[in-house]
Amino acid sequence: MKVFLSILLSIVFITAHSQDINILLKEADNFEKQLKEADAIEKYKQVLLVNPTQLKALVKSAELNTLLGNKQTDKNSKRLYYETALSFANRAFQSDSTQADASYAMAMASGKMTDVETENKKIVAYVKDVKRFADKALSINPNHAKANYTLGKWHYEMSNLSGIKKIAVKLFYGGLPDGDMDKAIEYMEKCKTLEPYFVTNYLDLAKAYKDNHRPAQALEVLNKLIKLPTRTSEDVALKAEGTKLLEAMQ
Repeated sequence: MKVFLSILLSIVFITAHSQDINILLKEADNFEKQLKEADAIEKYKQVLLVNPTQLKALVKSAELNTLLGNKQTDKNSKRLYYETALSFANRAFQSDSTQADASYAMAMASGKMTDVETENKKIVAYVKDVKRFADKALSINPNHAKANYTLGKWHYEMSNLSGIKKIAVKLFYGGLPDGDMDKAIEYMEKCKTLEPYFVTNYLDLAKAYKDNHRPAQALEVLNKLIKLPTRTSEDVALKAEGTKLLEAMQ
């Protein structure tokens, strides 16, 4: 009888916690739709207090911290957001490395760290991690939209390295990695098919077409970009940048 009651209480406890998590996840999703990313992060943190290994909450927290970091003008603030994103991504990967989302989060956050890191060896380590984790995510799920974008962005950046990052990569990577603009376009086009409202992908795809001397395709992507719905607080600035690029190319 005692064993039965213990099992019953455990089931009730687990069910109650699952309901709490589902409510919090829904509330976080609603905040995202309202473009209130900071509030959404707080809800995801509440989820993680109940279940520290909840994968969606960890991945979303990583994504939203990078989004908020992108909007910072102060370098220290930007770095803090990106480091927080990487911390959540690490937790996601440790939670379940068999999930494509976990590897994608690591690739995405590592990519952001290449923009704020100043130590050459660390820059190169992050560059390698972007490729390694994006490849892993796509080996698990070839149709993971944002992993396709992340790998496409990696190829784009490796094809356009300049300044300090180029020197660092050349010195410590063992030569320059095989960035391929055609592959960048291929991965981003696949992302566009899989995730047709992802504004960041459209802007980088248009830039890739432009740099690859394919202006007609760039203009086509930009004309679609400016008509996309605004789904994150960052989309407004991205669409404005796309509009400026479109006007410059016409």
